[in-house]
Amino acid sequence: MRRHEISDADWDRVRDLLPRRGPKADNRAFVNAALYVAKTGIPWRDLPERFGLWNSVWRRFRRWAEGGVWGRVLAAVRDQDVSTLILDSTVVRAPSHAAGALKKNGGQSLGRSRGGFGTKAHASVTGKGHPVVVKLTPGQAGDAPHAADLLAGQKRGRVKAVIGDKGYDSDAIVGRVRGLRARVVIPPRANRTHQRRYSRPLYKGRNVVERYWSKVKPYRRVATRYDKLDTSYLAFIHLASVLVVLKHS
Repeated sequence: MRRHEISDADWDRVRDLLPRRGPKADNRAFVNAALYVAKTGIPWRDLPERFGLWNSVWRRFRRWAEGGVWGRVLAAVRDQDVSTLILDSTVVRAPSHAAGALKKNGGQSLGRSRGGFGTKAHASVTGKGHPVVVKLTPGQAGDAPHAADLLAGQKRGRVKAVIGDKGYDSDAIVGRVRGLRARVVIPPRANRTHQRRYSRPLYKGRNVVERYWSKVKPYRRVATRYDKLDTSYLAFIHLASVLVVLKHS
């Protein structure tokens, strides 16, 4: 196995979760090519010749990205225990050439914040640090308005606690978490008239989501957004997350 390629053990866990068009051996070569780009951050045109024609690999990556393949693989291999969900976001810088997608495709989750041009990636993770939902917004977006999407699909009673920093303190979020019959582990803002109590011991677990981001950002195509299309960038996050989950599960 070469550097930046999927191990035999990890391949055995994902091979049957991938689209089955063509020989499975070709699937592994393609995954290795995508991993090489994800980890090194190189442009697709600079893909080493051993992976085949770069344009063919890139077009296949786009098909899988549009089809949400890596998101489904992640959902299959991650921790299924959602009794604790931790919310957080991270700002990802984007160089100027990441802009330029056709206007008909929308804003592509790019915008300008105080830190510059980029994207904000929001995530909910389990107590083991496995991502459940990842959502992209423009870099200037706040956290609270997108918390509902990070909790979407959760059934009442499955989630026991939702942990987040003060950026998630709003009546709407508190009400949604309580509607799930879960504990609200979010410190109240200083300007609240009623300072809601929260579990400080549970809140210490918030660092789990920060550790998740620290594990996927060594993948250079995650740490910096080079992609014009948000579906491609999200696919790189999902791909990196799959490898992180396999390594730490």
